[in-house]
Amino acid sequence: MPNSKPQHFYKKNKPQGPRANERIRALDVQVIGSEGGNLGTMPLKKAIDLAKQEGLDLIEISPNANPPVCKIMDMGKYKYDLQKKANQARKKQKIVSLKEIKLRPGTETHDYNFKIKNAKKFIVKGDKVKFTVKFKGREMQHTNLGKELMDRIIEETKDIAKVESKPKFEGRQMVMIIQPL
Repeated sequence: MPNSKPQHFYKKNKPQGPRANERIRALDVQVIGSEGGNLGTMPLKKAIDLAKQEGLDLIEISPNANPPVCKIMDMGKYKYDLQKKANQARKKQKIVSLKEIKLRPGTETHDYNFKIKNAKKFIVKGDKVKFTVKFKGREMQHTNLGKELMDRIIEETKDIAKVESKPKFEGRQMVMIIQPL
């Protein structure tokens, strides 16, 4: 009894891409020829026969139009072109990541300079940088030191970055995000 599961549990293979030839559901379609010229509205059967005469497929380009727009072309070439367009769009995407740099109100100048140098590297690379100044214990009474530190960061990075979110308190820490210009 290899097929003991009910039929509705099996995944149905849904065809990928646009409908073509006999899969088109409309009775009448607007047809565009293989050369790009408009052949007008005609019954689906006649349009499929026209495509078969040329050795090509009838592909539904705009299914929501009334009547649907179909084009006579090679299905393999059409799918290849769609894939090329998708790859081009993916190449042009820029993934921006958020880098975090943690500081304290009493961070020494050498450490501060080192962290600013790294922040500038991240910004030049195209990433956003989140600066976090943590306050512990009595440092909470000197939040002005954190504010001065954030202002200094803004001043030192203003030529390559702009402030996305101004310095604000979140619990016991002050947070600011800067992004490339």
